[in-house]
Amino acid sequence: MIKNAGQKMISETMVTKFDITKRQEQLLEELNKCDDELTGQELHRQLIESGKAMGLTTVYRNLQVLIKHGLIRSRHLPTGEVLYTPVDRDIHHLTCVQCGETSKMEGCPVKDIHTPKTNPKKFQLLFHTLEYFGLCQNCYQAQN
Repeated sequence: MIKNAGQKMISETMVTKFDITKRQEQLLEELNKCDDELTGQELHRQLIESGKAMGLTTVYRNLQVLIKHGLIRSRHLPTGEVLYTPVDRDIHHLTCVQCGETSKMEGCPVKDIHTPKTNPKKFQLLFHTLEYFGLCQNCYQAQN
């Protein structure tokens, strides 16, 4: 059984414990230990270091399942790299399109926006994403 925020998200998204495999639980535990986002390769390396080794392909396959269950989210960088984090973390970023540098935004600009109370299509909102793209200070100064 998954503990802490991962367990909370399972019950909120109506995913039963039978839907989550031991490997998926291990991935959630490692993601919850980290305060930042992780790539699939970083997650794979952490699993090996903690004695819970699994193949890299297995890591990516199970990350996709966890995304479909609404338990984690992914963010694609301009470099093509993908970062993963639990959905209960409301993190947003500023990303430089030239060098790929990303920095966290303070707060959430859309947190106070409410979804419509009437929802004819029975849509269950799991999380949102917000990312700004532009030029970091160094890339902007290099152009001028």
